[in-house]
Amino acid sequence: MDIILSSISQGLLWSVMAIGVYLTFRILEIADMTAEGSYPLGAAVCATAIVNGLNPLLATFLAVLAGMGAGLVSGLLHTKLKIPALLTGIVTLTGLYSINLKILGKANVALLKQETLVTQLQGLGLSKTNAVLVIGLVFILIVVSALTLFMNTQIGLAIRSTGDNIPMSESNGIMVDTMKIYGYMMSNGLIALCGALLTQNNGYADLNAGTGTIVIGLASVIIAEVIFRNLRLGWRLLSVVLGAVIYRLIILAILEIPGMDADLVKLFSAILLATVLYVPELQKKLNIRRPKLNGTA
Repeated sequence: MDIILSSISQGLLWSVMAIGVYLTFRILEIADMTAEGSYPLGAAVCATAIVNGLNPLLATFLAVLAGMGAGLVSGLLHTKLKIPALLTGIVTLTGLYSINLKILGKANVALLKQETLVTQLQGLGLSKTNAVLVIGLVFILIVVSALTLFMNTQIGLAIRSTGDNIPMSESNGIMVDTMKIYGYMMSNGLIALCGALLTQNNGYADLNAGTGTIVIGLASVIIAEVIFRNLRLGWRLLSVVLGAVIYRLIILAILEIPGMDADLVKLFSAILLATVLYVPELQKKLNIRRPKLNGTA
């Protein structure tokens, strides 16, 4: 039971990153590889700040700002230099590798005996698993509530319109390049937040922690979309959270198979993503109809 709770708590933390991926991948319709650089950036900034005596909550906030900075760079490269979105992410994450190394000073920074958000809650009598669960639930509540409110403001609606139809948005006076930059910044800020939270959970920051991050995020988003359809934005974000938790539980089930090599976890993550991506196509081939919700298919 403890290992299941631990996977659920990990899934809650990873869901912050999955929501960030959802913003660019689904709302803006952009495949942003910056995630694999902004995740370790958030981890590096947070860990370095904590080691230097900064309050862990403030260190987490600095990580978010750093991630937003990375998103700003990608947004400018894509909108102003007209570099294709996929190449933009690759360029940014490549540059972030050197930046992250400079921030950390070495490949790995441990947080042993350092005060983190997790240890603070443990000091109140909670077990580590329960402390991570509380942190995950609190940050998910804040992120989902804030995004739901923001996306229904004038700027938020403009961002959603940009993702839906750029020519129509431009004809209505929306500055689509600016909206894309906002989307990049929010997305990578959340991904960096995830890196900061998981660093405090794991007790260290690693330079190569971002490898495969985008696969985890996409898998969580696609799992949510396969299970749930026709949801309003707030519920859609919550479904992404559930998708991240389900993803972690699936990975746990795979690793619990007798004789399974834990080193193959990223391979199974890629296979899982490919499988989930194929499900909608399989449903079409088998002519499987989704149940109707609120009168819509």
